Amino acid sequence: MGSSSSLLLLFLFLGFYCLTSHAQHIPDDEGELKGLDLSGTLPNEFGDLPYLQVLDLSRNYINGSIPTSFGHLRLTNLSLFGNRISGSIPDEISNISTLEELVLESNQLGGDLPSSLEKLTNLRRLCLSANNFIGTIPESFRNLKNLKDFTIDGNDLSGKIPDWIGNWTQLKRLYLQGTSMEGPVPSTISQLKNLSELLISDLSGPTPTTQFPNLEDMKMLRTLVMRNCSITGQIPEYIGNIETLKLLDLSFNRLTGKIPDTFEEKGKERTKLDNMFLTNNSLTGEVPSWITSDKDNNIDISYNNFTGPVRDSCYFGLVNLVSSYASSVGSTTLWCLQKDLPCNSGKPEYYSLYINCGGDRVHFQGQIYDKDNNDEAPSQFFVDTSDKWAYSSTGVFIGKEKSSHVAKNTSSLIPEDVVIYQTARLAPISLKYYGLCLRKGHYNVRLYFAEIMFFNNHTFGSLGKRLFDISIQGNVVRNDFNIMEEAGGASKGVYEDFDATVDGSTLEIHLYWSGKGTNAVPKKGVYGPLISAIAVTPKFDPNPGLSVGGIIGIVITSCVVLALILLLLRMKGYLGGKDIKDKGQINHARNL
Repeated sequence: MGSSSSLLLLFLFLGFYCLTSHAQHIPDDEGELKGLDLSGTLPNEFGDLPYLQVLDLSRNYINGSIPTSFGHLRLTNLSLFGNRISGSIPDEISNISTLEELVLESNQLGGDLPSSLEKLTNLRRLCLSANNFIGTIPESFRNLKNLKDFTIDGNDLSGKIPDWIGNWTQLKRLYLQGTSMEGPVPSTISQLKNLSELLISDLSGPTPTTQFPNLEDMKMLRTLVMRNCSITGQIPEYIGNIETLKLLDLSFNRLTGKIPDTFEEKGKERTKLDNMFLTNNSLTGEVPSWITSDKDNNIDISYNNFTGPVRDSCYFGLVNLVSSYASSVGSTTLWCLQKDLPCNSGKPEYYSLYINCGGDRVHFQGQIYDKDNNDEAPSQFFVDTSDKWAYSSTGVFIGKEKSSHVAKNTSSLIPEDVVIYQTARLAPISLKYYGLCLRKGHYNVRLYFAEIMFFNNHTFGSLGKRLFDISIQGNVVRNDFNIMEEAGGASKGVYEDFDATVDGSTLEIHLYWSGKGTNAVPKKGVYGPLISAIAVTPKFDPNPGLSVGGIIGIVITSCVVLALILLLLRMKGYLGGKDIKDKGQINHARNL
């Protein structure tokens, strides 16, 4: 069934089945039509199946466009998730008045979203994430009042999140991550009282700061993500009182004030949430004791402005506290809590760094790469035993929270002798590596990548698209970096070189997921930064000889000293000066 005619053969079978038995739908048991790696294009003849209600061809390898003949069908469910379908959504789809689910996620569809979809008034699910749609969300979509599931992550949309989104009062899932839309989050979002999952991230454009939106009536929230949305002010106390809430991600905002005590699970010295990520804000006060004593849940409060309490160890367990204390606290606190992570051992002494990310200690190109196979916690700060480097990881994979944060290559395409590409470290949101106690100067940073979680064949597993940003010393050097695109496919190695300057003693390499690309191919939770190895080498001579000026100075000094020595020796008669003088005195005496 891998040939280009596989779908046409399937159509002939289904046509016979549907026309002779008046079947109402194609059997949709897992594995019958989904995940068969069917190739080819969608036959126009599908539109001639009058009794077809469910057409689910998810997780295949279908290309081409959506036939306009689909508008003749009386479908309730059209799912083409995870294929190679391109072009635009034909207006004829809006003629399927019976349609309740339209799932086109993880394809190559593009163009504007058709405003004609407003006619699908029975639509409950509209899933369009991980495509190439542009433009704004049509205002006509406000009429889709029966929607319960709207996902459009990772499309290059423009404009603001529309105020009329409050019309979707039956909505349970709203995914707006990495859409390039502008903020602020509209206040009308408070009308979506039935939401269980609200995910908004990385609003772009001249985003004005905005106060925390009113979510007090969302009593059924389980997942709340508002990451990098320029939200200011304090975290409302009522967020901690939402009993169903299990995952909270408010990282990379401008939040201030203290962490509300309503997040504490009373009597157990821990948070109520399974996952709480508040990194990169401006939170203040002392870190609550129920956070530092939590040994069950994943918490990240790194990069804030806390003022205490005093700690005696940089091991935080499941809590990430790196660089979380205010500059005003001064050098009296631990180095790992301070801004810029100053050198703990005193004078910076290192000038190179080699890390085998996600793997064991290996030899590669004449260098020893340190092991980096720790997988203790999904969100943590880890310092290598050498004290030369560390990393900070943030987040859990949505839909696959127990996934490992290290990966191993299972493909034969990467030769086994290329040891540097056999493993990788992953992160759902943010991954930072630090070179510690480095000498000041200019460095070359070489980052090694190989996509070892997608396949390099003509199957559904090859259709993943991983995108993330790369920053060096706080400066973005690559936006939407795509390993497969740079390497020419999966299971192929590639490296990128970058210049870096260390003015203090710390080098920071930051990989960040901005909500783009696929997140469920070949399985849920496959997205975010991935890196295979790191090599940092100096652009200066770490063992410099004497300078030209120094050499000249030594030569001049040596000449002066030598001249003085010769003069002294001559005066002492060791070089003949004294003998001549004595002979002169004897001859003078004889003449007398």
